[in-house]
This record gives sequence, C-alpha cells and structure tokens, in this order.
Amino acid sequence: MGTCISPTLATSRWPQLLGRTPVYPFHSTAKALIIKPFLLADIGEGIRECEVIQWFVEPEARVEQFDKLCEVQSDKASVEITSRFDGVIKKLHYDAGQMAEVGKPLVDIDIQSEISPEDEAITTVPAEQAGEPASAQQPQKAVDQPSDIRPNEGASHTQQAEIASKPPRGKHATLATPAVRHLTKELTVDLAQITGTGRDGRVLKDDVHKYATQRDNATRKASQIPSIRSRIENGPQKEEVITLTHIQSQMFKTMTRSLSIPHFLYADEVDLRPLQGFRTRLNTYPTTSQRISILPFIIKAVSLALDDFPLLNARVDSSSEADRPNIVLRSQHNIGIAMDTPQGLIVPNIKNVASKSITSISAELKHLKSLAMSAKLSSADLTGGTITVSNIGSIGGTYVAPVIVSSEVAILGIGKARIVPRYNEKEELIKSEIANFSWSADHRVIDGATMARMAERVRGFVEVPETMFARLQ
Repeated sequence: MGTCISPTLATSRWPQLLGRTPVYPFHSTAKALIIKPFLLADIGEGIRECEVIQWFVEPEARVEQFDKLCEVQSDKASVEITSRFDGVIKKLHYDAGQMAEVGKPLVDIDIQSEISPEDEAITTVPAEQAGEPASAQQPQKAVDQPSDIRPNEGASHTQQAEIASKPPRGKHATLATPAVRHLTKELTVDLAQITGTGRDGRVLKDDVHKYATQRDNATRKASQIPSIRSRIENGPQKEEVITLTHIQSQMFKTMTRSLSIPHFLYADEVDLRPLQGFRTRLNTYPTTSQRISILPFIIKAVSLALDDFPLLNARVDSSSEADRPNIVLRSQHNIGIAMDTPQGLIVPNIKNVASKSITSISAELKHLKSLAMSAKLSSADLTGGTITVSNIGSIGGTYVAPVIVSSEVAILGIGKARIVPRYNEKEELIKSEIANFSWSADHRVIDGATMARMAERVRGFVEVPETMFARLQ
C-alpha cells in the first residue's frame, strides 16, 4: 500500500526525504546610510579659524575619497580640504567668504563607505563645543526626499520659468584658475555670481568679461536717471561698513602687537650705482641663465652682515618665568620679503640665506612671488622668519619707517632709487643712484650704535660689491 504525503509535508520535508541539507532563501536589506558632520581639522600653527575661499562641491554632489571639498585661507596660507569618505554632500555649513572654526562642522556627508575609528574622530563634534549632550550627535538615518515636492505655489509662472530655464551650477562652479581669480579681483566681480561655461560649470575668463560687461551696462543705464543722480549728489553723507578680509584682520592683530614694541629709526643714503653696474654686466654675460634684480644682492648683503652682528637675527622671549626676558639667538638667516599681492601684504621668507648663492636667492625669490600672487604659499613659507626686508621703493616713496613684527628685532625698508649729482672723494661731480635704507630696531634690546654698525656694514657691501664677493664661500 503506497504512502500518501500531503502537499504541505511534501514541501517542508522534501529535502530531508531526499537526504539533502535544506537550503532556505534569505533576504538582504540595503545598507543603512548615515549623515554625519565633517569637522574642520586643525591645520597647525595654533590657527583656530580660517576663511572659506571657495567650494568645489554643492549639496547633493557625489564625492569620493580624496575629492576636494573646499579651499580655506588662514592667516598663514591657503589649504585645500579633501574628503575622507565616499558619499553625498547634504549641507554646506558656511558660504564662501565666511569664517570657519576649527573643530566645528564644515559639511554634512551622507557617508556610503566604511568608517574607521580614526575617521570617526573627524565626524564627531565634542560635547563641549556643540553646547549640548553628546547623545545629540548620534548619526541620523538618511531619509529619502519625497519625489512629489512642488515649487512654491505662490510664485508666478514667470518666476518659475526663470528658475527652470537657469542652467544648473556644476559642482566646480566656484573653481577657477589663479589667472581667472585674479581677473575677478581686477574687475571687482564675485566669482560665485558667475555661471561658468567650462567643464562641470568651471568659470572661464570669457565668463568673467561677459558678466562684468553686463553689470557695467546695467550700471550705466541706471546712472542716466537724473532723479537718482541728483539724490546721490545732494543727499546726506553715507557710510559703508566693509568687513576686513582674513589677511587684513591678521595684519590688524600683528601690527597692534608690533606697536607695543619701542621702535627707533636709523636711515642712511646708499649709492646703488656700483652694484647696478655689476648686475648689468652679470645679466648680459652669455652663461647667465636668468636675469637678476638688485634685491637678491641686498638680501645677501644683509645675511653677510648678520654674521658679524647676530643680535639683529635674534628674537625676544618674554614668556619665561624668570625675572627678566631672554634673547634667543638663531643660527639660520631666514630673511622675510614683504610682498604686495591681490590678497594684501604677505611676508614669506627665504630659508637659510647664508648657505645660498645670489643666483639661488633670485630663483627662490621669483618662486615665492609666483606662489604669493596665486595665494598658494604654505605655512612653512610664511613662518620662521628672523629679519625682514621691504623693498617699498619698487612701488614708490623715498623714505619709509618700517614696523617690526614681534618675532623679530629689526627690519630694513628700501626707498625708491633716484639719480642725483654727488661729489666723489676727488671733489668731482658724478652721477649717483641713491636709495634710502631705513632700519627699524627693537630699542629694548638693540642700541643705536649696534644698529648703525650693522647698517654701515650692509652699505659697504652694496657700494663696494667686491667686498661682498670676497666673503662668499
């Protein structure tokens, strides 16, 4: 007699009846995505805040590890911040131009990659900084946005049409080359307001010129209205408040500290004609690879003089608990060079000038100038200076009273060179090229005689170049 197997039993016990291990189907769920804040990490030098120069991403942009998020500018240098995760940008906590605080959220990222314990530290806001219990910083579950979001019903059809017709800004909309960024400063144009036509919405030079032309035409039409013009001319005085840039803010703080130092000024006239003649011969020599300005010679002359007067290369240390401050002598001559840039006054320094030739000093000077003009100087370029040279005469001005920074005890300001008649030792009238060398020194530790001897030594090297070359190793 045959065995009757019910359909249910046949379904549930069929693998056992065949002597096989049962295999059950399973279901997988999508990985739970989390939105976490990406904190601005400490970028060194004790910097607590920095300015967001430009964003390379925008909300809903997808990023991968090492993709650039933004560029920030501290009082020392500009730094590009990169992503540590794969994911989608959900929120930018700052607009371009705002100050971002170290340790605070920079962006929110919908993270779609594994998070290591080290990475966890840069996505967790400390409770004392957040101002609320740490539990409030727990990851949030990603919530999909509903697809039936409707535009503002109160908006007119014209406004909605304008919004729909406006081309979307790419994730690189505020990314531009240094030349383009310099052009926007020259034309006083906000880069964020320009719709770029380059790849991924990058702004090109043609985009800047087009935007500036449209703006100027609109301004010209508005100025043709008599009533507005008369109201501007005849109205009361108006004041406009302008926020200092980050570099201006740092200069404000630095100069405020500097003016607490008792300065004294020592100035003298220096004849540049002998050195100019040597420089001209050197630049026309067939084997000369680069044209050398007069500034590298002066920088080298200062370094050679510092060998004889090391006190001018020192700094004052008043932080010790002793009854009196200390003077810290420094072995290397890291000579700072004041530079006028589109961002403002910046003073990078040439490291260890004593070990460099005049040719290498010239090359380093050009390299630092190129970095400064494109806002690419690093913190190392801007820190560690021991004495400063400011060639303000390249712009204009015969006399200058330079200001010392608190980490140095002296600074040299060079005025504009001018051709003047002079009598030589034989009482013959000759043509001279005179520039004023103005020194400022910290009178707390530098006396007038020491400063005068240092200045005389530099003047001797410049006016009799052979003595300088005899000292070169």
